Amino acid sequence: MVTGAAAAASKRIDGGSVTTGTGRLRGKVALITGGSGGQGAAEARMFATEGATVIIGDVASAAGIAVVADIVAAGGKASFVPLDVCDESAWREALRRIRDAHGALHALVNNAGVVSRVGIMDISEEEWRRVMDINLTGALYGMRAAAPLIRDSGGGAIVNISSTAGLLGYAGAAYVASKWALRGLTKTAAMEFNDWGIRVNSVHPAQVTETSIASNATAAYRDVTARVIPMGRGARPDEIAQVVLFLASDESSYITGTEIAVDGGYSSYALPRLREHLMRQANQGEQV
Repeated sequence: MVTGAAAAASKRIDGGSVTTGTGRLRGKVALITGGSGGQGAAEARMFATEGATVIIGDVASAAGIAVVADIVAAGGKASFVPLDVCDESAWREALRRIRDAHGALHALVNNAGVVSRVGIMDISEEEWRRVMDINLTGALYGMRAAAPLIRDSGGGAIVNISSTAGLLGYAGAAYVASKWALRGLTKTAAMEFNDWGIRVNSVHPAQVTETSIASNATAAYRDVTARVIPMGRGARPDEIAQVVLFLASDESSYITGTEIAVDGGYSSYALPRLREHLMRQANQGEQV
């Protein structure tokens, strides 16, 4: 493991820049999957800023090691473990390494995920299984592997990253199915792990900028989605990371089994707002 000075617990690490933090995760050990870039990297940096020892688990080794180097260079504590979330044996090995190196785990963030925008009639079985394996089965394997160590560490939190596609309809059969299922699995996990002192919640972002999922969409798709979101833009990765940090910290000690939409109002009132806008346009046209 690569470590930095303990004094860095009060600093925010963002691509090499450092600002003051508050040590909200001081003394905690956290595993973040898909932490090599985008939203996961933002979570890793923010967790390290707040005093956590961060383990990034990912298949993208070079990118993950680079994020670890950024964190350590800024004085934080971080390491990388190779982890294919679809491989249950890889999960067991990652948790063995964490137990051996740290003796504890207090937070798991199931952040790894992929998007698919293929509909019911066109999606292949291979694509369906790929999306479900990464987005859903990977989280199942992760909770099954990590929960006993979190229990043995005195309890903690699991945060599953779902999507507004897990709250609403979406033009992508496997993606929407995986994210709805992850939302339900989160509630079952919260029930099963309650007596182990483990809180389990899901986070549901809408469009998040500076991520591979956003970059894989067309510019027109990104533009229209941002315009439909009532706040008029996609979220920054750090805006999602702040909510994940809250759920992983003791500040959310009475929150479990729930979902939090971090979506600029999209799932709450985007449609009524759009309807009002179209009605105003129609009325203006009639007056003309």
